[in-house]
Amino acid sequence: MESSSLPSLAGIENWPVPTAAAAVVRADGTVAGSHGPTGHRFPLASVTKPLAAYAVLVAYEEGAIDLDEPAGPEGATVRHLLAHTSGLAFDENRVMAAPGTRRIYSNTGFEVLGDLVAKATDIPFADYLHQAVLEPLGMTATSLDGSPARDGVSTVDDLVRFAAEVQAPRLLDARTVLDAMTVAYPGLTGILPGYGHQRPNDWGLGFEIRDGKSPHWTGTTSSPRTFGHFGQSGTFLWIDPDARAACVALTDRAFGPWAVEAWTPFTDAVLADLRR
Repeated sequence: MESSSLPSLAGIENWPVPTAAAAVVRADGTVAGSHGPTGHRFPLASVTKPLAAYAVLVAYEEGAIDLDEPAGPEGATVRHLLAHTSGLAFDENRVMAAPGTRRIYSNTGFEVLGDLVAKATDIPFADYLHQAVLEPLGMTATSLDGSPARDGVSTVDDLVRFAAEVQAPRLLDARTVLDAMTVAYPGLTGILPGYGHQRPNDWGLGFEIRDGKSPHWTGTTSSPRTFGHFGQSGTFLWIDPDARAACVALTDRAFGPWAVEAWTPFTDAVLADLRR
């Protein structure tokens, strides 16, 4: 699936990766362009988290859980877990800070969320994600094969459907999505994996928010309101409300210096195409 309307997407051909696919979807749900094997299934790594967070927010709207109910370490809530401020360590069940005091990016926190939703709904979290998000959006090639923090597998075509949903929500109230893309617990510092210490290290609920972070995996011309996620498997999804568009890029090479060098100019080129 190739696109002439956004020549910038062909930039993935220059990435030092075996396989890559990318697409851009506008806020009205139309695909502005795509390049590469958009039906190929890639491991998402942490791009799994926005999908999991969306399912958690559906559970909240259905009344199965509350964002401010206790969850995780003492004093922490569902909201703290979604915003990486529960105090839980990155990848182990260890408390490193009081809830709401530091931004500690935590896979463990998302695993706690998955367990909470499974218990509240009496449905295994992977099945709940399927029923609440994947099935209604027609994301037939997407599955969660383990941790809600990192074990999703999907395609560019499926993630385009998700990015369209986030920009014009049907599964959630628009106010809930606005909450998810708004800074939760403003002013907290922390480390953005791969990009170092950020002051502040802003996050919403399950989505990272660009704000003034530098360096960053989005573009130098990305609006501060841009939100999304990247994954250690060489994947990203950003949504720029000011550009009224979202971009998905999936690869099969682990995140590293190549991605730091490639992703920012790529995003700047995509945004330049969208402005034309």
